[in-house]
Amino acid sequence: MVVRIRFSSNPSGKLPFTRTGVHVVRVVLANEAGVTKDVKVGFSWTTFFFGFFPALFRGDLKWAAIMFILSVIFASFTLGIGAWICGIVFSFVYNKIYIKELLEKGYRPVNESDRAVLERNNIISRIA
Repeated sequence: MVVRIRFSSNPSGKLPFTRTGVHVVRVVLANEAGVTKDVKVGFSWTTFFFGFFPALFRGDLKWAAIMFILSVIFASFTLGIGAWICGIVFSFVYNKIYIKELLEKGYRPVNESDRAVLERNNIISRIA
């Protein structure tokens, strides 16, 4: 017996695994002009390994500056270890922050399954 589960906007019904076998959930957000952004929900491995650079490359200058300044401040008081701690904390929260800012800028989920993923992760609230 084969059971297929559909995740996010994955029309094939196959499990969304990367080459390393880690579960990945992505949603597609679009604004009124038709510009779409494919964003990952959950832990940010790129922020974990590269710090503030993913925010900088996404054009999110505000959060790139915040991450950089906090890393420098914590690193200066802890001989560098504080920058790692700051990076670990932001790895857990940055994707959620980025999605919320896109929603504030007028981006919306393109379909109901993307909306359900955002609701399940407490990024948007359920409509009554």
